[in-house]
Amino acid sequence: MYDAVDDPYTYENSTVLVNKLGLRGQAELDAFEAEISSARAEEPLPEGVLDFVHYKSIHHHLFQDVYEWAGQVRTVRLFKGGNPFCFPENIEGQATRLFDQLRAADYLRNMDASSFSREAAHFLAELNAIHAFREGNGRSQLTFLALVSSRAGHPLDLERLDPDSMLAAMIASFNGEEDPLAEVIKDLIA
Repeated sequence: MYDAVDDPYTYENSTVLVNKLGLRGQAELDAFEAEISSARAEEPLPEGVLDFVHYKSIHHHLFQDVYEWAGQVRTVRLFKGGNPFCFPENIEGQATRLFDQLRAADYLRNMDASSFSREAAHFLAELNAIHAFREGNGRSQLTFLALVSSRAGHPLDLERLDPDSMLAAMIASFNGEEDPLAEVIKDLIA
């Protein structure tokens, strides 16, 4: 659960996000969100050039049935465990910088699996720290990483993903330790 400051995304006197179905229970919303975003992930993803616009279109694709604001940069400050993510007024600039770096690195192409995994882990750690959306960041990040990986010649087998290991690696990367995340990514390369 995220902590947000002055959160217009939630129902009044609630921590449940306003959603298209009007679901007021967190468990109900979680179940619907997981089901519909998984179904959308099975569909063809939006075309794009692996930039921030493309990333936002992927979030929109995954969550369009759940939230009116799908694909839009959040406008509230978010914290998890007392740690702040990128402040909303800095998201566009930081995301532009990160995606420019990805382009400058030729989208991580022409690398061996170890180098790719290290660079992909750094990109993913930075993308997570930006946390562009009010909800759905993890699924959007993983979907986008799978696109980058596939185009770089290192497709990921997400069926092998252990959610607990991934979560631990993402937390470690938020604290500056990217090696566990690089190992998780390397283990997923098909």
